[in-house]
Amino acid sequence: MHFVKEGLAPYPLTPGHELAGVVTKVGRNVTKLRVGDAVAVGCMVDSCFGCRSCRAYEEQYCLNGAVWTYGGETKYGRAGPDGKRTRGGYSDAFVANQRFCFKLPPESAKTRDEEDASKTTDTKSSLAKYAPLLCAGVTTFDPLVRYGCLDGRKRVGVAGFGGLGMMATKLARAMRCDVVALSSSPNKEPAARRMGASEFWVTTDAEAMKEKAEAVKAQKHTHPKRDAAVYGWQHPDPPPAGSASDPDEASGDDRVSLDVILDTVSAPHDVAALVDLLAPDGTLVLLGLDARPFALAANALVFSRKVVRGSLIAGTKSTEACLEFCVEHGVFPDVRVIDAAKAADALKALDKKNDAAVRYVIDCETIPKRAKRSAAA
Repeated sequence: MHFVKEGLAPYPLTPGHELAGVVTKVGRNVTKLRVGDAVAVGCMVDSCFGCRSCRAYEEQYCLNGAVWTYGGETKYGRAGPDGKRTRGGYSDAFVANQRFCFKLPPESAKTRDEEDASKTTDTKSSLAKYAPLLCAGVTTFDPLVRYGCLDGRKRVGVAGFGGLGMMATKLARAMRCDVVALSSSPNKEPAARRMGASEFWVTTDAEAMKEKAEAVKAQKHTHPKRDAAVYGWQHPDPPPAGSASDPDEASGDDRVSLDVILDTVSAPHDVAALVDLLAPDGTLVLLGLDARPFALAANALVFSRKVVRGSLIAGTKSTEACLEFCVEHGVFPDVRVIDAAKAADALKALDKKNDAAVRYVIDCETIPKRAKRSAAA
């Protein structure tokens, strides 16, 4: 949607960066996969492998430039001839380097040859639920882990309840965090609560949001971080177990402020208003691709040590960790499998705030095959 509307890639464009399918052929040097394995491919298909980011398996920050799954330019020889435009997953076949292919549980790899026709739909649904993890899943999982949510007891805000916001809510809840969903669409509240949000704040309600920000400034924080001298406990000995100042007992249920906010909104919005909702030492992570600049006063950060950061998808190691976590905890997106002919309708629905609260997944077997050229052509 962003690439189509914002012109972020040249036309013509073959989209698709959340792929799931079954391996049909492997190269002679492939060691981690074999024919018949279920695999997924995400937002990138190559990187230099040699810079410090790639050596740390943070290939999305490759200092020489990652090669994106579609709309990118090949340059390292592992995603097609150099200098060519990459084509994405809206296709009936795809070739990728094994480093960027992620093996899925065996039950996802059942094919028509192994199952009768009546189970084909179940097989597609199994693959479909994994596909969105390779973008929306990893994009929200990585910052949640990086900023301390995996251990639970954080109060996490999720701004925007689209594809990323839905996965962020489910993942944060599975990490035993208290989740607050922030959305401009009141219609999404039932879905947000069903997916794990304990609160739902409507960002277009200016008066209500102002009250939240004022409550954050006025409240006495019992912060879950082990920095009790800053957050209210001045005695040299540790606070008594079970007290309000005991970091192990500070669940956050009695406060408004948020420790981490994942901002998934790509449209223009008030970033400073989100910063106002953070607790001291809180982190606002920008995930949405809004290319427009925003204004933020220094004192909004300096006096409470708040941080505004950006984050981009996830590297290969973090992607593997995300898939393992989602399988272990049963965290998957709500998906709706559609035929390729309905892709345009799905894009229009997404452009209208996606109140259906689902991820649309295209069944690539429904993509029309190009007619074979005649012998005389």
